Amino acid sequence: MDPLPPKKGNPEAVIQKAIIVYLEHRNWFVKPTHGNMYQSGLPDLFCCHNVYGQKWVEVKLPNMKGSKFTNAQQKEFPKFVTHGSPIWVLTGATKAEYDKLFKPGNLWVYMAQKM
Repeated sequence: MDPLPPKKGNPEAVIQKAIIVYLEHRNWFVKPTHGNMYQSGLPDLFCCHNVYGQKWVEVKLPNMKGSKFTNAQQKEFPKFVTHGSPIWVLTGATKAEYDKLFKPGNLWVYMAQKM
């Protein structure tokens, strides 16, 4: 099933769609989470690759301009990381952003900017 089209006026959704396409073209399976009340505090995307393994990806705007972490994310994301599930924050569908997936999770860099 294709992800829902981005909502008008939601720039993070536009970036998320572009990231999904970018990853799928590189043989990743990408499953968006929906952010409903049962999934609050989950990263935006769960991504799997036969060679590169599993990654949780949170989508934010470049330089966090207009992005924020929800209260649920601020509470739950540190638990993911503490329990061995890093989170990667991506801000676009570019090679530089893609390359972040092959380095340690970068959540703390972005959370530090908004805390």
